[in-house]
Amino acid sequence: MRFNLTLSIDKQQFGDIIPLNYQYAASALIYKILSNSGSEFSLWLHENGFQENQRRFKLFTFSRLYIPCYSIEGSYLKILSDSIEWYISFLPERSTQEFVQGLFKEQQFFELGDRRANIRFRVQGVEILSSPVFKETMTFKTLSPACIVRQEEDGSEKYISPDHPDAGEIVRLNLLNKYRAFYGHDFSEEHFPFSLRALTKPRSSLITIKEGTPQESKIRGFMCRFELTAPVELMKIMYETGLGVCLQTNVYQYGLSVLFYKHSEIVSYFCFLSPHYFVRGRLKTKIFSQ
Repeated sequence: MRFNLTLSIDKQQFGDIIPLNYQYAASALIYKILSNSGSEFSLWLHENGFQENQRRFKLFTFSRLYIPCYSIEGSYLKILSDSIEWYISFLPERSTQEFVQGLFKEQQFFELGDRRANIRFRVQGVEILSSPVFKETMTFKTLSPACIVRQEEDGSEKYISPDHPDAGEIVRLNLLNKYRAFYGHDFSEEHFPFSLRALTKPRSSLITIKEGTPQESKIRGFMCRFELTAPVELMKIMYETGLGVCLQTNVYQYGLSVLFYKHSEIVSYFCFLSPHYFVRGRLKTKIFSQ
């Protein structure tokens, strides 16, 4: 299930600046919101995830923040608008219910950022987005970078683009693993049509995790529009959990999965550049399934 959150920024009591690399903090915030539901399930999700053959899957994903007006100041993002939007998606139905409970519990504020720069916000509105009618071939656009990792023969990991010849097979195996982890059994079909095709040139995005700490690391994701052919059951898992694929050694994979627009009418964004700041406008667009 997918949510569109409208967040009201508390600028008077808190700041209006966050790090450009806020993805790890955003994923940690999702866990905090889940824990506010007071359920043992949130602890189980945090410590175990959905596990299959000693690999852990965090079956949620989120978009970048959509900020109507902002400026970039060095390695920081200054929010000039009073509210922002954020898309978050979960595969398990139970976690979506607990997420909503956590959002509205005591109408509390939430913080996003790190020790050097953070913001405080209240959830002003939540829109639950209906799922599309899934088909075996659909077209999507990433809302946050897709992180796909290939393990090399020497044991190292290499980040590859969605248009890399190996990307399709890596995504296919990852979706099968997620299916097994979520449903508790193998996918019923052994052979089925599957293909991943980038429709636009993927744009690389290098993201720093835990910046400025001894645990600092960098990972690379890609933004693009793409076409996926897969069984409907696997298409749904991809839609709800993202295209991103990282290996077990990269525990931050859940923060860099992609969130996709549904194929029906959605709201997209365009950006104007002035000498001092960016302003985002809104327009209606459609992404079609085939």
